[in-house]
Amino acid sequence: MRFFLTLSYDGTNYSGWQTQPNAPTVQETIEEALATLLRVSVPIVGAGRTDAGVHARMMVAHMDVDEDRVAASPQPFTDWLREKLNRLLPPDIAIQHIQQVRDDAHARFDAIARTYIYYVHTAKLPFGRDYSMRLFTPPDFEAMNEAAARLFKYIDFTSFSKLHTDVKTNNCRIMRAQWEQVDQSVWTFTIQADRFLRNMVRAIVGTLLEVGRGRMSVEEFCQVIEQKDRCSAGTSVPGRGLFLTQVDYPEGVFIDKQ
Repeated sequence: MRFFLTLSYDGTNYSGWQTQPNAPTVQETIEEALATLLRVSVPIVGAGRTDAGVHARMMVAHMDVDEDRVAASPQPFTDWLREKLNRLLPPDIAIQHIQQVRDDAHARFDAIARTYIYYVHTAKLPFGRDYSMRLFTPPDFEAMNEAAARLFKYIDFTSFSKLHTDVKTNNCRIMRAQWEQVDQSVWTFTIQADRFLRNMVRAIVGTLLEVGRGRMSVEEFCQVIEQKDRCSAGTSVPGRGLFLTQVDYPEGVFIDKQ
């Protein structure tokens, strides 16, 4: 039986989502907790691979559990497992929902859209330093929005991808890209697409900031995309300001609607 786990986490203390040698990750931490509760190895597959320090208000992962093991657990199984996992997991990881899905449902490949938000602040914020990037000189957000609107014209985002990845294509369909002011000193950049390349959002934000600082024109921003060369884009911004906030799926993948 296949289940989707909907969860959130503070990525500060983790080297990203995906399990890797000699470094704590969110995936590994959840898999260890599942193995403790279910007394068997339970691999999980996430909807994406957030980088070190990146946070998630909503991440989705799928797992397979033997039908006999589900039947032998207190019922309803999903409620029992969610409660037990939240007691066992550290305070910076929380499970919101566990839902049964089709046996062929895939947390990564069935997702139709993902939304990220990047936070920046232009004044000293003692409680924002771990979840936002400080900009000591306010950039031109209007110019950055003008450049962000040009993203809709393109599909190939090689210029914003980490080098030497194992993906077959660097094509993505961007559905939303906009800077918005939250309060006097806090701004957010929201971007939604059907898929994202590794490091893509952080590279886009870093390049948009070059526009906002007057170091790159909107036309030069477009040229960066067209060159399909990571070296022509701006520096990636720190992971601490980035949040995965939404993963969308077609309704047909779910069996148990909660």
